Amino acid sequence: MQNRKITDWLPTTRKEAQMRGWDELDVVIFSGDAYVDHPSFGAAVIGRLLEAEGLKVAIVPQPNWQDDLRDFKKMGRPRLFFCISAGCMDSMVNKYTAAKRFRSEDAYSPDGKHSMRPEYATTVYSNILKNLYPDSAVMIGGIEASMRRFTHYDYWQDTLKESILIDSKADVLVYGMGEQPIAAITIAVIEDLKAGGKEYATADDVVRVTKDIRQTGHLLRKGDFEPDSENDLLLASHKECLESKEKQAANFHSIEKESNRMNAKRLIQEYKNGFVVVNPPFPTMTTEQLDHSFDLPYTRLPHPKYKGKRIPAYDMIKHSVNIHRGCFGGCAFCTISAHQGKFIVNRSEESIIKEIKEIAKMEDFKGYLSDLGGPSANMYMMHGKNRELCKKCSRPSCIQPKVCPNLNIDHTPLLNLYRKVDALPEIKKSFIGSGVRYDMLLHKTGDKNVDAATERYTEELISRHVSGRLKVAPEHTNDQVLKLMRKPSFKQFHDFKRIFDKICSKHSLKQQIIPYFISSHPGSTLESMAELAAETRQLNFHLEQVQDFTPTPMTMATEMYYTGINPETGEKVFVARNMKEKEAQRRFFFWYKPEERKQIAQLLRQMKRPDLAKKLGI
Repeated sequence: MQNRKITDWLPTTRKEAQMRGWDELDVVIFSGDAYVDHPSFGAAVIGRLLEAEGLKVAIVPQPNWQDDLRDFKKMGRPRLFFCISAGCMDSMVNKYTAAKRFRSEDAYSPDGKHSMRPEYATTVYSNILKNLYPDSAVMIGGIEASMRRFTHYDYWQDTLKESILIDSKADVLVYGMGEQPIAAITIAVIEDLKAGGKEYATADDVVRVTKDIRQTGHLLRKGDFEPDSENDLLLASHKECLESKEKQAANFHSIEKESNRMNAKRLIQEYKNGFVVVNPPFPTMTTEQLDHSFDLPYTRLPHPKYKGKRIPAYDMIKHSVNIHRGCFGGCAFCTISAHQGKFIVNRSEESIIKEIKEIAKMEDFKGYLSDLGGPSANMYMMHGKNRELCKKCSRPSCIQPKVCPNLNIDHTPLLNLYRKVDALPEIKKSFIGSGVRYDMLLHKTGDKNVDAATERYTEELISRHVSGRLKVAPEHTNDQVLKLMRKPSFKQFHDFKRIFDKICSKHSLKQQIIPYFISSHPGSTLESMAELAAETRQLNFHLEQVQDFTPTPMTMATEMYYTGINPETGEKVFVARNMKEKEAQRRFFFWYKPEERKQIAQLLRQMKRPDLAKKLGI
């Protein structure tokens, strides 16, 4: 992978575009992340996808929004439209912890600097472009736009905000994974230009030809739009949500249900001057479509402008391979299934092997893959056995509160993939760094072949693919909290740990199981956290992988946090909302630290739980 030329990357400056012989551009992408030309970085994926269609595309990574705006002007007006993404994370989640303090670093910026992107980056970038180029179309996408497409709770302002379409003044919103909608939008805009004999598309042109394209959102004024009672679902208005937490909770329940249907309705929400109209999603991508996305000619490297600088997120994934998209776990606090969808789309073995061979050419690759996984490590090739039943379903999770009997959870294809990868001469070891769903490894289907494959997978995973520490995510020990999280009972963690220890003993391996836990999740009380501390101490854990719950836009847990209501049942839920309560819950993770024990002892006395004090040795 040596002897790269600057033109191997998509251009980031006017000079780099001219080196390709381009005097004008079709699409300009603005991203809140550094430009890493890799399939794990959204701007690179969309840029390469459009390039493959013969378009002239540039990426402006982390533009300076505080000077004379030269970064927003340098590429000029594109022929088709501007694209904007805040990056791989919501810009506020990226910047702040649950305690509303700065994170230690921005993983998607050079040298982890915090100063490279603004708060609410999508809105900031979009407003600048609409002011500079009022006649050009601005399209917003990525997880920040996706998860803020309707009225949503914003933790950092502690308020209910309108759709990001309104604040950003953008013309079109793309939600979810962007390949299909961007491709459809591009085709529609180009055909419209040809039909009209025009050189440049205007914002009005783009809105007109894209308003019926799936997986997009638009603003329409009253009088310009009439909801279709058969195919549309009218949500409570923004005003109604401000006045009623029950209506906000009900809205989320409707949005989540439609997001998990194969045949979803168009969603409409009224705001002051009109309607936010969000079209249903595209069908799940095919393997061929996903392979095409991953097989584009990425350099797999940061742009040369970052030479000598560290980009933490890239360092973490550069020797890893994503084998599928989507997650049917449906965890209440997670945005993955909400953004990627619950239906799994798999890459072919050929595409995966091809990427691994590209990784093997990297100068610093020593033969060890850091991860062969996905949103969840063990969902590859899993799907509903009877697709007609899936068409009638709107469950957010296929495995909670119990594994759906229609779900094929055969681990055989994953086992076969691991073995083919390990047989490659370039590979010394492939590790699984993604989280493993141990509830699926414990589930008995009654099919002898499937259950036997699960047992073989479990043993091979633990004996061959763990780099000393296997990460799993029980998240809590209290069954009521776990039910709200859409996670399995903690009894299953005990069962899995016994299997893990048994297999490690059998193979004479000194390995650890590393559990992840969350404090202050809706439903979690101070007492349930004290019980978590006592139970994990009995298991000889000094917890390391822990976090305080951060309410992120448009998740079930965030709606519970804001409303105090379970949107599925309408029942009230306890929420630790103020910082003092949240800090007290988090403290119980660290019962073993001398500086925390005095305050923990005081809290236990207030709870009148001397039994827990005894179990914690306090």
